[in-house]
Amino acid sequence: MARYTGPRCRLCRTENKRLFLKGDKCKSDKCPINRKRPAPGKDPKTRAKKQSDYAVQLREKQKLKRSYGLMEKQFKLTFEKALRMPGKTGENLFALLERRLDNVAFRLRFATSRSQARQVVMHGHVLVNGKRVNVPSYTVKPGDVITVHQSYKTNKVLLAAISEQQKSGVMPWLSLDVDKVEGRFAMVPQRQDIVDMADIREQLVVELYSK
Repeated sequence: MARYTGPRCRLCRTENKRLFLKGDKCKSDKCPINRKRPAPGKDPKTRAKKQSDYAVQLREKQKLKRSYGLMEKQFKLTFEKALRMPGKTGENLFALLERRLDNVAFRLRFATSRSQARQVVMHGHVLVNGKRVNVPSYTVKPGDVITVHQSYKTNKVLLAAISEQQKSGVMPWLSLDVDKVEGRFAMVPQRQDIVDMADIREQLVVELYSK
């Protein structure tokens, strides 16, 4: 399966937005956005001109795609699925992205980043309703119980990640029992509930793929 293997901080610099791809580093002074490092390229100032409508739409799509750690083919398939669903396509797209198992594991603080959560899922450490699931794109349903395998509950990476829950909590559509390391996906989130993606203009993504 294709995946991005380059420097993740470069993606944040390209989008001029903190995408939280490196876990704790994104919250530290080492984050290139905090240090105001310029976009990658030989001379970024020469490219600082007014963007076309297409360029604006493309950047919005790239920010959303990279935030959730998807490659282009995966993202487009998710968009096409959202397009077939009743309701607004942009809101459906966010709902499908949030229901991915790797994202849910990240939201439950089973990992410090989505890429780390994806690895945890692929290694078979995550259980859905008591059954091991190692497919990151697995779609979680309301009422599903997500936990980690007993052998992984003492893992230092997991313990460090879940300790963050004490500081910031989890999203309102999720619940987490820290002692059991067990979470529940209560409902499909509404667009306005996804506050850390409030600056993403999903309508531009819809317009881009509608061309």
